[in-house]
Amino acid sequence: MTVDKEKLIESLSPNERKILPLVKEISSGGISELVKKSNLEKVSCLRALEYLQNKSLVQVITEKSKIVQLGVNGIRYKKQDLPERVLINLLGEKRVLSLKEAESQSKLSANEFTAALGALKKKALLEVKNGNLHLNASKEELTKKSLEEQFIHSLPLALEELTPEQKYAFESLKNRKEIVEIVEESDTKFEITDLGKNISNEITSNKKSSQLIEQLTPEIIKSGKWQNGKFRRYDVVSEVPSVYGGKRHFVNQAIDQGRKIWTELGFKEMSGNYIQSSFWNFDALFTAQDHPVREMQDTFFIDKKADLPDKKIVEAVKKSHEGTLEGMKSKGWQYSWNEEEAKRVVLRTHTTCLSAQTLYALGQLAKEQKSGRFFAIGKNFRNETVDWSHGFEFNQTEGIVVDRNANFVQLLGYLKEFFSKMGFKNIRFTPAYFPYTEPSVEIHVYHEGKKIWLELGGAGIFRPEVVIPLLGEYIPVLAWGPGFDRMLMDYYEIKDLRELYKNDINQLRKIKFWMR
Repeated sequence: MTVDKEKLIESLSPNERKILPLVKEISSGGISELVKKSNLEKVSCLRALEYLQNKSLVQVITEKSKIVQLGVNGIRYKKQDLPERVLINLLGEKRVLSLKEAESQSKLSANEFTAALGALKKKALLEVKNGNLHLNASKEELTKKSLEEQFIHSLPLALEELTPEQKYAFESLKNRKEIVEIVEESDTKFEITDLGKNISNEITSNKKSSQLIEQLTPEIIKSGKWQNGKFRRYDVVSEVPSVYGGKRHFVNQAIDQGRKIWTELGFKEMSGNYIQSSFWNFDALFTAQDHPVREMQDTFFIDKKADLPDKKIVEAVKKSHEGTLEGMKSKGWQYSWNEEEAKRVVLRTHTTCLSAQTLYALGQLAKEQKSGRFFAIGKNFRNETVDWSHGFEFNQTEGIVVDRNANFVQLLGYLKEFFSKMGFKNIRFTPAYFPYTEPSVEIHVYHEGKKIWLELGGAGIFRPEVVIPLLGEYIPVLAWGPGFDRMLMDYYEIKDLRELYKNDINQLRKIKFWMR
């Protein structure tokens, strides 16, 4: 392909024109030399090199290498000696010391003392007998610097260039706390192409090429210079550096969207604390006190006791569990309800505890005021095995509709409307069982990436055993609480739930806005 040299030269920026002859002069040099000779900042040099490479004038080669350098403790030990040197110097004076005396007199921390003992025993420089330390080292061994000491004084070094002795010292130190660490460094090298050499010669010999007008200013307009001057050509082909503006975390963007949908549907938001009593988290929702979900393997418990609400509601929940609540045709769980179990404090396992508290608040109102639509989007905690679809913390969207005319069809309608507005068209409901709803359904959406139906959570109509103690009478209450985080995976094309919260700055910069 024929290159129009004149147009190419006219498209070069001042930095590119300045850099190109220097690249030719330096030949296959490094970025530090180019920065020095050009008097430009490193980022400006790298950017100019990138543009020149896009125009086939320069070839840029980035080489990555692993460098072994001192960690925080390594820097300290370089000045103050390794713990094993401190200990062996102490034993050089005493020859024999008890373990207690040696630790005290060495003034090493417990971890440092243990590490020093291990290092010296490994080299057979001391032995432990009957609780005493015995020095086995000769005078020469006492004064000679160890390989580890020599190594920390020679750092930084390239990992691949270590000698056998240095590799031995590195292996000995790498598992000890913050003595040495490996960092990855990038080295940028460059070479001028044949085309670049020709263009460089043209730039050097043609002074007019450096007199191109870079921008239209008021002075140029007033002077009329723009009429006869020549403007630099715009390069609309080469990539420009990405600019990342400030924005909310993408999870918060999605939460804002969920909140907007529910409020547009006429719902009021519920809120509450992460820390809840077992009474509100389990008992008020008719979860049996011997249910597996209330065990340590499923729930995070806090070593405290909570105060329970007024005796009237506590007594009503107790009778609901025992099957003795007046006006309710239920046998309950057929056990003696334990108030102390209800006082146990937990990190909430669902936002449904907020629904229970909202129903209790409605129960204190007049009969005609016991209605409404409420939602919550909040974080919950469960003692889960972490994998691509489970986490120990997760967001859930909660909702209840309290209405004497509410029915199951309306429940499915609310859910379909919400998920449709969140961008999910392929939704299905399957029969399910939950302790506090009847009938109950599970909500599934199809995950294109995994090619599976992904369960988002449950929904149903609250059982009388939940509603009557809280509202004081039975009114149909539609309820749902699907997981919110799993909804985000499809939109953001995330295949592992853990990526939502790992705070990778590169991911956060590149991830798209929520625009459904």
